[in-house]
Amino acid sequence: MINYTPAVKARLGMFIAIGLAIFVTAIFFIGKQQNLFNPVFKVTSNFNNISGLLVGNNIRYSGINVGVVDNIIIINDSTVQVDMLIRRDVQQFIKADSRTRIGSDGIIGDRVIKITQGSDNAKTVKDGQLILSEEPIETDQVLVSLQTSAANVEIITNQLAQIMIKANSGEGAIGRLIQDTTIAENITQTIENFKKSSEGFDETIEVTKQNVFEFMEKLQLTVAKTEIASIQIGEIMTKINNGEGSLGALIHDTTMAGNFRQTLINLEQSSKGLDENMQALKHNFFFRGYFKRQKRADLKKAKKELKLQKKLEKLRKSESEN
Repeated sequence: MINYTPAVKARLGMFIAIGLAIFVTAIFFIGKQQNLFNPVFKVTSNFNNISGLLVGNNIRYSGINVGVVDNIIIINDSTVQVDMLIRRDVQQFIKADSRTRIGSDGIIGDRVIKITQGSDNAKTVKDGQLILSEEPIETDQVLVSLQTSAANVEIITNQLAQIMIKANSGEGAIGRLIQDTTIAENITQTIENFKKSSEGFDETIEVTKQNVFEFMEKLQLTVAKTEIASIQIGEIMTKINNGEGSLGALIHDTTMAGNFRQTLINLEQSSKGLDENMQALKHNFFFRGYFKRQKRADLKKAKKELKLQKKLEKLRKSESEN
């Protein structure tokens, strides 16, 4: 039998103690990471594609690791169920309308499940409850999209290179603009002319401002005169309403209005009497001859006009036949 010295035994005991301490520490650390020593509750989510998620991957809420993936079960050809164990002290913050989605721990890190914050009015999630999920963005799809974008950028770069080559060679409008000094001088002259035109335009604006100011002054004077005229008209209307003046008396004095009405009636009666007198004169012996001669003269005049009209019609017909 081998006899070990006390020093060897001491070293062996220290090695075993250190190994046990490391083992216990590792068990405690792993258990803490897997929530083996903390009270937990269970929730589930269904996904069409879990994108490489594994059992033991972390569950995050507001960027904090709050649990781990406990189990992954294939329900059917289009649904995968993921069971999650989450610390009990976090349950009060997770709402029933929260959502789960699969993300990455960094750019190329492990897959994690992220739980979004629900609404304030929603109830707290219960043990064993199903939380709705959001489908993850596939890395392959992103890479394909990046490849397509890179190809498009390459095409655009080649086209820009060809355009710059043609421009440096003096081809096209841009090339002539760069290489031809005459065009540059014309552009410079155009800019100078534009500056001169803008100076004249500024002078025109100043003149227009002066004309506008003069017009506004005249308009103010007209408004003032109109105001004075309206005041005077108002005074006249006030006097008329108070019965002052001839027009006011005519409107408000019933006696004058009656006299004016009686005068109109008398004029109407006088005109009727005059008509009756004229009819009487036509039948009077002394004036009968006068009215008869007047009537014969009117008939002769009408006959002459009729003959003249017939002659004119004959002349028109003869001209139209020729």
